[in-house]
Amino acid sequence: MATVNVYLTFDGNCEEAFKFYQSVFGGEFPYIGRFKDMPQEDPNCEPMNAADGNKIMHVTLPISKETCLMGSDTGGEWASQFQKGNNFSISINAESKVEADNLFNSLSAGGQVTMALNKTFWGAYFGMFVDKFGIAWMVNFDEQPATS
Repeated sequence: MATVNVYLTFDGNCEEAFKFYQSVFGGEFPYIGRFKDMPQEDPNCEPMNAADGNKIMHVTLPISKETCLMGSDTGGEWASQFQKGNNFSISINAESKVEADNLFNSLSAGGQVTMALNKTFWGAYFGMFVDKFGIAWMVNFDEQPATS
């Protein structure tokens, strides 16, 4: 069965917010990735400035055995769509690629795919969409389990 968590998006203050959440809930961050850590796949893209490179690409804070808060900063083409109060997605972690495909295709029907399901540099099969009701979703299947 898939797990469902909240994924929060910030306008440059993700690290500050997650340190606050950590002070409230406790725990440790199993992963904190910054945009500068991403592989630069397209040589035609403009280089990232240092401030954007230090922004959070992804962070996870386990809250319980079943629940995590996850988040990232926004930037580039995504930044124009940032809106406080509507800056979250529902994140589904599927147990198989087949389950990921089924959930993605079923929930995105009639909606807008913003990132098709595909393999990622972090070893997951991942995609994003907004459903026909305006709710943002992320679907993830960890093909290569994360290592600490």
